[in-house]
Amino acid sequence: MASIFTKIVNGEIPCYKVAETKDFLAFLDVNPNAKGHTLCIPKVEVDKLFDLDEVTYIGLMEFSRNVAIALGKAVPCKRVGVSVIGLEVPHVHVHLIPLNSMEDARFISKVKLNKEEFEAIASRISAFME
Repeated sequence: MASIFTKIVNGEIPCYKVAETKDFLAFLDVNPNAKGHTLCIPKVEVDKLFDLDEVTYIGLMEFSRNVAIALGKAVPCKRVGVSVIGLEVPHVHVHLIPLNSMEDARFISKVKLNKEEFEAIASRISAFME
């Protein structure tokens, strides 16, 4: 059965898209740790990060770096943190989280945003993508 992220890639489930290439997709986490929390995924469904082939792994890291740079310009923060955990969805995903404190990286406190806020943040990040 396809993961929720594969359904997003296939357009079956909507997302707040930040960036997209032929092989990768970045979109806002709908249950974010902080405003601007973004997920970067390969379009191919692979469960574990280190099961990706080398080309896809390196491509995902490069794509994530580019998104992180745009995110840091779009959302005021001390830095953009990165985390790969992958226990909730069996599809490789890189979390890019705007950090102002260590609490932002703990996956405990969540930020509530409405549709308009998600759309505005996604648009701001997209505008900084090169």
